[in-house]
Amino acid sequence: MAIEKGYRHRARWRLWAAIFVTALVFAPAVRADSDNDGGGSKKKNVATFDAELGTAWFNTIYELVRDTAGYNPPVASRAYAYCGVTFYEALVPGIEGGKSLEGQLNDLADLPNPQNGKKYHWPTAGNAAMQTIATHFFPLSEDAINDLADEFYDAYDPDVKQQVTNRSIDFGVAIAEAIIEWSEGDGFADIAAANAAFVPPAVDGAWVGTGTGLLPAWGTIRTFVLESSTTCPAVGHPPFSEDSTSSFYAHALVVNNTTGDAGANLTDDQKDIAFFWADGPVQTGTPPGHWINVIGLLAAQRDLNLAEVAEAYARVGLAVGDAFITCWQTKYETYLQRPITFIQNNIDASWDPLIATPNFPAYTSGHSTQSGAAATVLTAQFGSAPYEDTTHVDRNNTAILDQLVTDVRSFDSIMEAAQEAAVSRLYGGIHYLFDNNDGFAQGQCIGQLQVDHLEFSE
Repeated sequence: MAIEKGYRHRARWRLWAAIFVTALVFAPAVRADSDNDGGGSKKKNVATFDAELGTAWFNTIYELVRDTAGYNPPVASRAYAYCGVTFYEALVPGIEGGKSLEGQLNDLADLPNPQNGKKYHWPTAGNAAMQTIATHFFPLSEDAINDLADEFYDAYDPDVKQQVTNRSIDFGVAIAEAIIEWSEGDGFADIAAANAAFVPPAVDGAWVGTGTGLLPAWGTIRTFVLESSTTCPAVGHPPFSEDSTSSFYAHALVVNNTTGDAGANLTDDQKDIAFFWADGPVQTGTPPGHWINVIGLLAAQRDLNLAEVAEAYARVGLAVGDAFITCWQTKYETYLQRPITFIQNNIDASWDPLIATPNFPAYTSGHSTQSGAAATVLTAQFGSAPYEDTTHVDRNNTAILDQLVTDVRSFDSIMEAAQEAAVSRLYGGIHYLFDNNDGFAQGQCIGQLQVDHLEFSE
């Protein structure tokens, strides 16, 4: 089992612990496994610890998503969501006033509970939980995952008694295993068959691409907070028309005229916006990963504690998870062609976008939907103060950095950043304005429903 590597320094401790327990059998005043076992008090609030454990793990998850084949944006959003819930649930018993998400998320039930009256070192529990869930999602990176876990185990060892450490590890592993079991019922195991069975709808202006596109059945994946993938519907795009006087044609002209061929009409800053928020797989930790990384930036810039980031990683993971399910349901229901198809067929046959067009339908924009959702939950938790986005520098995303004039972007609020992420898709030439605007509104709906209905405190 992967967790055993984290015990490599502990074999001798277990031997001495066994001798010690035997010696205490005849000492009735004190039990070796009592509240006197020291270290990691069950009353010590997670909020008294800094955010390093959370930011280190989720920075690593971001990089594993970037460096692991198959982690396109929807698949990545699912991993971020389950990792976020795992981390939060491993820590919530130690958060003063904290409330488990059990019974609040779809089908999440029967999570393990810590033993009554026993002491836990909550960072150790969170570390073990993340080691377990990360190994589940990224089994080929088990050695790197174990190395990170061991760094924290080794750092905590001098301050925590062995039996508290072992109990905390056992609890963290049990939480992660329960979340993994929960994840296995979300429909992901059947997604390949569902994709193969997908039949494109007969619509005017149908999408043109390779096959039926990326993950056409993703909208059937179980949602996390939302009742279903249709809980936050988009308002609907303008009726498709090739008539030069139509609303649809006018929207295509906006794309053509704003960008010019291959971005020729864009300013340097507009190009930077397009590239900064592109967040392509393989080059980065994907668009949902960008918002996961923002939590680490907020943690550093606002001196957040471990309880605050644990809630934030859960909130954002769930928001982007639901956003991609909802957006993909909309995309493959409307099955609308991209600007490149319309513009080349009706306006300028030689026109190309600045950014390569993804292989799935246009409406709504995934970037916009997930950005609206993430920004809504983050703003609800932290307010609208300024922040500086150093994502690509911090994660050493060289393919993006090579395209940028300015590596770092500054924002007056989280919502301003999300709005820039949405308009970036217009500058990239791959979305109509209504894709972005309607997707952003869809995302805000997703985020607000989470804020209104999910309780993180008693």
